[in-house]
Amino acid sequence: MKTQFIIKEAQAADASYAQEIVDEISASAQIRGTGIAKRTPEYIQSKIEEGKAIIATTKKGEWAGFCYIEVWSHGQFVANSGLIVSQKFRGEGLAKRIKEATFNLSGKKYPEAKIFGLTTGAAVLKINSELGYKPVVYSELTQDEEFWGGCKSCVNFDILTAKKRQNCICTAMLYNPAWEKNQKPKRTQWKGRELDKDLKLFERWLNFKKNILLKREEKKNKRNGK
Repeated sequence: MKTQFIIKEAQAADASYAQEIVDEISASAQIRGTGIAKRTPEYIQSKIEEGKAIIATTKKGEWAGFCYIEVWSHGQFVANSGLIVSQKFRGEGLAKRIKEATFNLSGKKYPEAKIFGLTTGAAVLKINSELGYKPVVYSELTQDEEFWGGCKSCVNFDILTAKKRQNCICTAMLYNPAWEKNQKPKRTQWKGRELDKDLKLFERWLNFKKNILLKREEKKNKRNGK
C-alpha cells in the first residue's frame, strides 16, 4: 500500500524540518557522487517563511520531501531548487508531485518569469521535460552573479570556471511562459527525440557529458603539473 502524502505550500511551523532537509540533500549528493551547492538550515527556513517552498509530509507528520523557489534578475527568472525526497519514501512518485506543485507555485507568484534549473539527476531532467522545460545552453539562464556564486561550494566549480560559465556537469533546462502564447521556443541542444518519455536517453547524456568534461579537466591538470 502506497503512503499517503500531504503536499502543500510550506508554513512557518514547517521550519522545524529544515535540518532534516539539509542533511538529506547532502547525503543524497554524496551517494550520487555529484557536486551540489550547499544549503544551510537557516536558508531553508527563510524560504519557508517567505512562502516560497513546497513540503510533503505523511499524515502522521513525518517529513517526506521538499523543494523551494529562488528569484533572480529582479524577477525575470525563477528556479525550483533543492528538490529532495527522503530515502524512506523514494520510488513512490513523490518527487514528480513535489516538482509539479513547486512549478505551479512559481507560475502563480511570478507568471511572467522564466523558470530554470541546473541538475545532474536524470529523473529530475525527465520530470522537468514533462512540465515543459527545454534543455538549453547556459547563456540562456540568469546571469545574476549571486546565482553563480552559489556554485562555489560545488566540487565541480573549477570546471564551470574553466568553461567560463558556458558549460559544466549539470544540464540546464528552461521553461518560458511565452511558449504558451504560441511563440517558438529557442533552439535547444537535443532534437528529434521525445525526451519526456526516454529516461535512458537522459542517463546516457549525463554520463557522456560527465565523462567528457572530467577527462578534459584531468588532461588539463596533468599539463599544468597538478
